[in-house]
Amino acid sequence: MQLKIKDQPFYMQATVILFGLILTVYVFSMLADILIPIAFAVFLAILLNPLANRFQKLKLPRILSIIAAMLVAIITVAGLFYFLSSQMAQFGDSLPMLKQKFAEILLETKHWITARFGVAEAKQDAMIKDALESSQSMVGKTLNGVLGVFAVVFLIPVYVFFILFYKTLLLNFVYEVFAEENSKKVSEVLVETKSAIQSYIVGLLIETLIVGVLNSAALLLLDVKYAILIGSLGAILNLIPYLGGIIAIALPVLMATVTKDGFTTQLGVIGAYIFI
Repeated sequence: MQLKIKDQPFYMQATVILFGLILTVYVFSMLADILIPIAFAVFLAILLNPLANRFQKLKLPRILSIIAAMLVAIITVAGLFYFLSSQMAQFGDSLPMLKQKFAEILLETKHWITARFGVAEAKQDAMIKDALESSQSMVGKTLNGVLGVFAVVFLIPVYVFFILFYKTLLLNFVYEVFAEENSKKVSEVLVETKSAIQSYIVGLLIETLIVGVLNSAALLLLDVKYAILIGSLGAILNLIPYLGGIIAIALPVLMATVTKDGFTTQLGVIGAYIFI
C-alpha cells in the first residue's frame, strides 16, 4: 500500500516541497534562454489574436490572417524605430557642439572640485580613467546581451506565428491535462487570463504613448533641445522599473545642463517629470 505525500510526516512533506521548488527554479534557470522568448511570444500572440480573428472574419485564410496581423505589428514597430532614428539623425548633427560644451562643463567642474576639496586635476583624471577601465567589462557584457536580444527578436515572430496557427491544438492540450468535469472552470480561467494579459499590454502601450506626449510637450515648453526624442525615449525607459525612470529624468537634465546656462530649466524638467 502506497502512502500519499499528505499522509507523510510534516518534515517529510516540507523536504519534498523544498526539493521540488529548488528543482523547479534550477530547471527554469537552465531553460531561461528558451522559456523567456516563448513566454514573450505567448504575450504577443494573445495581443494579436483578436486582430487575426478580425482578418479571418473578412474571409482571409487562416495563414494569411495571421501574417496580416503580424505585418501590422511589424509595421507599427518599424514606424516607431523610423521616427526615433529620424530624431537621432538631427541629434547627430549637433553632436560636435554638444561634446565641446560638455568638455567645457567638465573642465569647470574639475576646477571647482580642486578649489573646494583640494583634489588635483591629474588625480581626478586618473580616477575617471580607472572608472572607465573598470566599466569596460560591463559594457562588453551589455553588448553581448544586446546581441542576444537581437537574435531572439528574429525568433519571436516565428514563435508567434506557430502559437497563433496551432492555438486550437494548444488549447485542446490544456483541456486534456485536466479532468473533464473541470473543463468549464479551465475555460473560465483561460478567458480571464487572456483578457487580463490583453488589457495589461494595451494599457501599458497607451500609458507609454501618453507619457511620451506629455514628456515631449513639457520639454518643448521648457525649450529643451531634442525635446521629442528625449521625451519619447523617456517614455520607453519608463517601462524599466526604478532605473529606467532615473535615466529618463537624467537625459533631459543633462541636455539642459549642456545647452543652457543656470539651473532653472533643470529644476523645471525635474518638476515636470515628477508631476507626469
